[in-house]
Amino acid sequence: MDLNGLDFSGYLNIFWQFSWLQWVIFSLLSNILLFLFSISLFTFIEKTCPKQQLQEQSHPITGSDFYLSLLTIICNSFVMLLGAFLWKTGWISLDGNPSVASVLPETLALIILMDLLMYFFHYAAHLPFVYKKLHGRHHEHVSTNFLSLFVLHPFETIGFGVMILTLLMCYDFSIVSISLYLMINLIWGTIGHLNREFFPASFDRLFVGTTRFHNQHHVTENKNFGFYTSIWDKIFGTYL
Repeated sequence: MDLNGLDFSGYLNIFWQFSWLQWVIFSLLSNILLFLFSISLFTFIEKTCPKQQLQEQSHPITGSDFYLSLLTIICNSFVMLLGAFLWKTGWISLDGNPSVASVLPETLALIILMDLLMYFFHYAAHLPFVYKKLHGRHHEHVSTNFLSLFVLHPFETIGFGVMILTLLMCYDFSIVSISLYLMINLIWGTIGHLNREFFPASFDRLFVGTTRFHNQHHVTENKNFGFYTSIWDKIFGTYL
């Protein structure tokens, strides 16, 4: 295999030539499709996974949750537009011709670094004043449904986006690694808000942030702040 054979520079050049109107349309359509993908994945797993439910009943679906989810889509689109601006003005550089060997370590680095940043961001969101004003809305979903992942205050959504954009300004990650990370993030978030365990029980011993791990955070709010892993909770004494 040619370790220098991943050439996405042509695709980057297409995006480089986008007008801002095209960027707005692209970012909105992309995030709507990702939203629908998450709902479809959640529904598919809930209907086909034979494992026992973690909660007796799912959280009821409300109109306010739906509208807040739409606001999350708009905020994610804004973050994508901000990323495009930083890229076009030189603050972010993207590797359009990565080696195959570099994609996996870059993706793993994004997962671990974002997990650490998200741990502290999530912990801060549970400080009493911040929790009351911002994060408490998400925790109304003690049990979950297919919208729970998207029921977030706009500041939380934009805060997550600012963290990843900050990392992208610090290192020239490849477009492949970034895309893989973002897809893993969406899938992991969807699985984390299922109402039934998705992972084998042995994964709890492998520092994996399983469905049960995050479900316990919704039940016991001062524990399990990690997202992809339980590493930081075990290090800082917040693991349940």
